Amino acid sequence: MLGITLEQTRVYQEAKAEGRKQGLEEGRKEQEAELLPVIVPLLLKIGMSVEDIAQQLNVAVESVEKYR
Repeated sequence: MLGITLEQTRVYQEAKAEGRKQGLEEGRKEQEAELLPVIVPLLLKIGMSVEDIAQQLNVAVESVEKYR
C-alpha cells in the first residue's frame, strides 16, 4: 500500500532495539550469576580487595560482596 514493510517502520525499529537491549542485560546478569561465584573467591584469595574486583569486573561492590 505505502511501499514500506513493517520492518522499515520506526515503531518496529524502536521495539527491536529495546528487545535487543533487554536481551543483552539479561545475558549480562546470567553471566554474572555464573562467573562471580567462581572468580570472586579466587581473586580474594590472591589478595584483591572487594572494591578492586568490582572495578575490574565492572560490577557493583554489592555483587562482589555476595560471594565473599
